[in-house]
Amino acid sequence: MKINKNDITISNGLSLLRLFMAIPFWFLLNNFHEQETRKVIILVGVFVVFSDWADGFFARKFNQETEIGKIIDPLADKICAAVLIYKLYLIGEITQLLFFILIGRDLLIFLGGMLLTKYLGKVLPSNFLGKITVTIFAVFVFMICFAIDKNSFPYLFIFYLIIFLSFLSLIAYAIRGIEFIKKKNNEHI
Repeated sequence: MKINKNDITISNGLSLLRLFMAIPFWFLLNNFHEQETRKVIILVGVFVVFSDWADGFFARKFNQETEIGKIIDPLADKICAAVLIYKLYLIGEITQLLFFILIGRDLLIFLGGMLLTKYLGKVLPSNFLGKITVTIFAVFVFMICFAIDKNSFPYLFIFYLIIFLSFLSLIAYAIRGIEFIKKKNNEHI
């Protein structure tokens, strides 16, 4: 894919910046148990969530949706989430069950998206349910940073909501992919 001047947009810049935010997350999580570090993780997390919603807003508002943006946006989400999931799992802040569900979901969506892109010749943008799932995961990370009791109702509610949304969003992505494949196949008839 060739990058041209139309690909240089506010929304793509925000997505690219969010992609690079995985680096500070990686290093900050090495010192997760320090209170000051958790405050910085929260600030970086707020920026990441804000930039995720803002890039979509700017892309739609200024009609700047690009093929490269359709790649960078979900890639940034997946890289940041993968870093957080992996490091939180390593330091014992998330369970093995949640680790495998979240990593498995993102891996299946990523691989499915690559296959669809190759078959359809275009990149499908992220869907709203996927964005909600990522946002709820961010809330969960904030709860961990604020040391919310893991046996409390709010913590358990968000924990199970993430699991539910992970499966639901995976199904939604699969259905959407099948619809686009059917549409492409019908165009060839």
